[in-house]
This record gives sequence, structure tokens and C-alpha cells, in this order.
Amino acid sequence: MLITDDFLPVPVPESLDATYLVPIVGLPKVSPKTAVEGLAGRLAEPVHGLARQMLDSPLMTVDTRPVSEFPELPPDLLTAFGATEAQLARLAAATHLVVVQAEYRPGWPPAHEWAARAVAAAVAETVDGDVVDVFGLQFLDPAAALRSLPDEHGRIRLVDWVLVPYSSDADGLWFTTKGLRRFGLLELQAQGVPDHLTRAWGAVMTGAARRLLRDWTEGLAGEEVPAFVQLPVLATVTGHDIAVAYGNPEQHGATAPVLLRLELDPATDPDADSFLTLNPPPGHPGPPGRYFAAACATLFNGIQPDVRYARSGDAMSRAIATARAALDDIRARFLAGGLPAESQLVVKYGLPGDDGPEYVWAGVTSWDNPERIVGASASDAAGDPTVRIGAPVVVEAADVVDWAVLDGTGVIEGGWTQAVLDAGEPPIAE
Repeated sequence: MLITDDFLPVPVPESLDATYLVPIVGLPKVSPKTAVEGLAGRLAEPVHGLARQMLDSPLMTVDTRPVSEFPELPPDLLTAFGATEAQLARLAAATHLVVVQAEYRPGWPPAHEWAARAVAAAVAETVDGDVVDVFGLQFLDPAAALRSLPDEHGRIRLVDWVLVPYSSDADGLWFTTKGLRRFGLLELQAQGVPDHLTRAWGAVMTGAARRLLRDWTEGLAGEEVPAFVQLPVLATVTGHDIAVAYGNPEQHGATAPVLLRLELDPATDPDADSFLTLNPPPGHPGPPGRYFAAACATLFNGIQPDVRYARSGDAMSRAIATARAALDDIRARFLAGGLPAESQLVVKYGLPGDDGPEYVWAGVTSWDNPERIVGASASDAAGDPTVRIGAPVVVEAADVVDWAVLDGTGVIEGGWTQAVLDAGEPPIAE
């Protein structure tokens, strides 16, 4: 095995397994095979065929057992990962659990996860029940479980499979992933993340997970499962990685890449998890949190808010009028997929403040309603603590004062108010 300073050898497990539960009252009235057949035409291939094949093989087992045979699932952790009171009540009332388990070799596709989740969702539909993902300690309604499976092109949203929980300590926030071990890869962690980057850094972690998972599965592409996969010590993360992980590959792709240094952090306790730690690249001065903040600014365009408003008739008001006159056209082009490849549409809108409105930017993710824009904030607002980089926002089209199309080089269209500011237009209020 070749080991260099540029690559990090990461051990590969011999096999992987998945376990899903379906809490029910009484015994199921429909067999798993019949339930899966009912998904014909609704579940894309090859997953539907894969689920049927694994049901007929020793790689999958489906058993129904009394609840009393299982240790209690921790309600506090289930709640922390999104369980509702209704879901917990159905679990408490259940007399039996349908247990779906599958095993497969590391690599792509992760047949054990896809097939087991498909079978569990099919069974849950027949009893109008829930799916419990044992690995993630998450409840899934059957429709959500089925939506998380690959589409006809084999694409998934990584956020449906990998969570990014965090906790606070004296040095800032500690982020980890929870889900990469489904695919045989060690989980990621980052420490010392500034408190205000909760949403933004969670998105960066998800993008990093997507990039490393791609490298991981490429290293497992051969016929024989290797003992190690060599991952690059310097991992490159782009806005496109984040966009793909969230299921929006056409958005958020035109940003400069950032580098993160991987370090293997083996567990000292045999019952604890080992991690791949994300650090700043070599030579970065200052604490890690400073680099993490800069990385977020880069990946979310780094457009700074400004607390300015314009007099009627000055250059700024003309810039706003120009931008608003072209709103209908840019929306039509966005919906038609007519923007340049690897570009992103952003809009600038006003937030009310004591000293006048604060204008912030947001990346557009959908614009189905002409009056309302759905997106992700591209900057932290000074006056509204809920508006942070990466946070989801809904913008009223009436509040938009500018828009721009960005690629990796910057603004390629629009951005009239920004041009006025860059030219030195004196602010009326700051």
C-alpha cells in the first residue's frame, strides 16, 4: 500500500448492514413481498428490483417480533432527531416491530441501505405507520423514506442520509456528521466553529461529506474490496458540492473552492467512534474558527450587507429601478433554466431597522410564486439574528431592490446597486 503525505489511508470495513423498524399494533396483514410489489411504478429502478432481489436472498431478513424483545428506543434522542409526539405515541402503543435488516459489501450502490429502507417503507405504508431508521435514530414517514431513495438517474440528496448535529463547548461549536458510516466511511468532525455559523457550517460539512463520499466510493470501485482507501489530505469543497448534497445541483455552484485538511482521529475507547477531523489547511494563521468563517463567506458568496437607502432621483434609486424593471425577465429565465451553466441567481432585499433598512443578499433556490422567492441567506444580517449565512429565507418580491447572476469570477449580470456602492455613492444612512 502506497502512503504519501498527500493521501490519508482510511480503513474499509469488511461488510455493512442496515436496520429499519416498523412499529405496528398486532401482526402485519400483508407480506413484505406483496408490499414491495405495490411500489411498482412508484419506485425508480434499479432500487425496486434491488429490493425484490434482496428479499429473495440471504442478504436480507424481515422478521416480526414482540416489542418486549427489544430494548427501549431512547425517546430523548428520537426527539432530538425530530420525532413528533404523535410518532412517539404510536411507538409506545405498538405491540410488535417489523425488523428489516440487510447486509452488503462497501461500495456504490449502498444496496443494504437502499433495499432495507424501501422494504420498510413499503411495509409501513400497508399499516399506515412509521419507519424508524435505527442508525440515525430517526422517524421517517413512508412517503419521506421513499422520496429519499434514488430517482431514475440514480441521484439522492445526501441530506436525507447524513445528519450534522452539533454541540457547544468552551472553544465554540463541535460539529459531527451522522450517516457516513452507512457507506463505510468514518464520520467527519470539526471543532472550534464560531457560534454564529451553525447553519452555514452545517452546510459546509454536508458539502465536504459529499465530496469525500465521492472519493471514497471511487476508491471502492474495483471487484475486490480493498483494506484501505486513500483520501486526499487536502479536501476541496465547492458551492456545487453543497448544492448537490441538498438536491439542487443547478444552484449555488459558482463559488471559489475552499481547502480543508483531513486528519485521522482514532478513538481511544473501543466502543467510541473514530473521526476524520476537518482542519484549516497548513500555514493558516490564527484559530481554526477564523478560517471556518472565511470558508463560509467564500462558499456563500461573501456578499456583505449594507445599511443604506437611496434618495429619490439619485444614482441608487436609478439602480433599484433598473433592477426591478428586469425582475419578471430574470424570473422567467431562472424558471426556464436559461441562466449560464455553473451560475447562481441572488437577490438583494431590505430588512427593517431603527436606522433605516438593512439590505442583504440571498441565493435563489425556487421562485414558483411570482410574489415570493425562496432562498438561502448569502450573508449575516447585522440587525436580525435569525438571518445568517445559509439560513433559509422567504423574500417578498416587492422587497427586492437588486439582483445579480454570479459565476466563479463574480457578478456577470445585474448588481446595479452594488456597482453604485463600489463607485463611491455616499450613503444616506449607515
